[in-house]
Amino acid sequence: MEAQVVGSERASCPVERTLEVIGGRWKVLILRELFDGVKRFGQLHRALAGITQKMLTQQLREMESDGIVHREVYLQVPPKVEYSLTPLGESLKPIMQSMHEWGVRHLDRDVKN
Repeated sequence: MEAQVVGSERASCPVERTLEVIGGRWKVLILRELFDGVKRFGQLHRALAGITQKMLTQQLREMESDGIVHREVYLQVPPKVEYSLTPLGESLKPIMQSMHEWGVRHLDRDVKN
């Protein structure tokens, strides 16, 4: 796996870019919740024990900026905001499934040792 060269500058390698988009403590867990379908902010906050509202907002904004999360605002009182995965976000599902399977095998190995 090599870094790609764009013009005269060296771009990040594809794996590094993937990790930039899904890396960190919370993004993978947010993805897990959104793989099940559309969620409101409060639903995500309750599902992710330990995350602050500020951190959840920050992570969702980054994911929206990266094109993997869609934010839908409904103009009503009280305001309603829903989050869902974009097609690009949905395309992460097999990657996450592979990571899950690797983790299961690794945990099994730890238990046997």
